[in-house]
Amino acid sequence: MALWLDPHPLVLASKSEIRRSVLVNAGLIVEVAPADIDERAVEARLRPAGPRAAAQLLSQAKAGAVSEKMNGRVVLGADQVLALGDKRFTKPVDRATAFAQVGALRGRTHELYSGIALLRDGQTLFEHVAVARLTMRDFSDAFLDAYLDTAGASVMKSVGGYQLENYGVHLFEKIEGDHFTILGLPLLPLLDALRDAGLVAR
Repeated sequence: MALWLDPHPLVLASKSEIRRSVLVNAGLIVEVAPADIDERAVEARLRPAGPRAAAQLLSQAKAGAVSEKMNGRVVLGADQVLALGDKRFTKPVDRATAFAQVGALRGRTHELYSGIALLRDGQTLFEHVAVARLTMRDFSDAFLDAYLDTAGASVMKSVGGYQLENYGVHLFEKIEGDHFTILGLPLLPLLDALRDAGLVAR
């Protein structure tokens, strides 16, 4: 028996290869349709609300933008917000920005808020935000340069300038939270919601 029960694939409103891989590895049938939204403009409407609200709003906005174009389809939006106290981080635009971001996180604990929203025909079936706390070790500038040289362009693909599943693991001394939350997709709550909706086998 197949795990995914809907006759159409789950629509992932994100271009994240990691999120797609997580879903496919869980046995779901997935179609990728990235949302075309201005994330910074969406976040600006929220200020001064916190990172949890931002993660939820962004995931809703992504799912909503795709859902309105794909009638009858189940659409998953997801987004992740990194917060260090009151300061938020976005994906670094270049190596210098990545150096500054990782340098600011060094020796400190930050939070990753991973939001998901499941919609069909613009109606919310499920929404959730999970949080993980990560502590970076206090490494040297020389190590940081070596890390950025080794990781290359991948540091521009993730908020905070690291991917924990790859070279970014060398940056950390302590991690509190679900692995899938850190990857940007709280998978276990999502699977529960999909089962409740009759979309995944029980």
